Amino acid sequence: MLTKRVRDARRSAAEATSSERSLANTLSIPLIPASVVLRAEHLGRTIHDKILVRDANFEAFKGEVLAITGPSGSGKSSLLRLLNRLDEPTSGTVFVEGIDYRDLEPRELRRKLGMVTQRPYLFPGTVAENLQYGPVQRGDVLVPHAVEELLNQVGLKGYGQRNIANLSGGEAQRVSVARTLANSPLVLLLDEPTSALDEAAKLEVESSIQKVVRDHGLTCVLVTHDPAQASRLAKRALLLESGCIVRDGLVSEVLHA
Repeated sequence: MLTKRVRDARRSAAEATSSERSLANTLSIPLIPASVVLRAEHLGRTIHDKILVRDANFEAFKGEVLAITGPSGSGKSSLLRLLNRLDEPTSGTVFVEGIDYRDLEPRELRRKLGMVTQRPYLFPGTVAENLQYGPVQRGDVLVPHAVEELLNQVGLKGYGQRNIANLSGGEAQRVSVARTLANSPLVLLLDEPTSALDEAAKLEVESSIQKVVRDHGLTCVLVTHDPAQASRLAKRALLLESGCIVRDGLVSEVLHA
């Protein structure tokens, strides 16, 4: 039976430390390569000579939460919007499970890479109607039991028939997460999802994000200006400055270097 130390040495290459790599090499145990879900290659966007994102290269692995951090105006949200072509890159591309995303229909790409924005944009009507909207657009039906299951996952049991107009900010944001999950995404793109909420609501949304990422095995790319939030939710982080990725590594290393 492998010892815990040896089992740890066989963790994915995405999480292995230098000492674990050394141990694996010594014991002739190959590190198991992590599954790359999302890969940006030389991704950039320039508008009227203003560089928003410059030559971004990074990978996101299956089941991981990757935080994008940096000062205001550093290009965090601009980079996120490039990942599902809400904005078009002027250089480079993104591969989704090895497929160049320019070969995917925009609607299919945005289903695979579902985005939750800073402020929830929900349709008038009930919570259930909001969750059912995406599947209906694809010709599918989200039955009441499935609606309730999604709401359970974000801590909103029994909210299906509530009117959107009567939700708090934190509840609306969790409905937004559930609505994105209704499209069966491969990746969650979260753009400052709690920045407009008070502390209690922020922690509730964070808890919901942690649960759905864990339960669904989702990859998550999170834009946040809050180092504490990045530390709570992510293991790995990118640091942006003036549109450039200047650090890529473990959250503790990136934020405290």
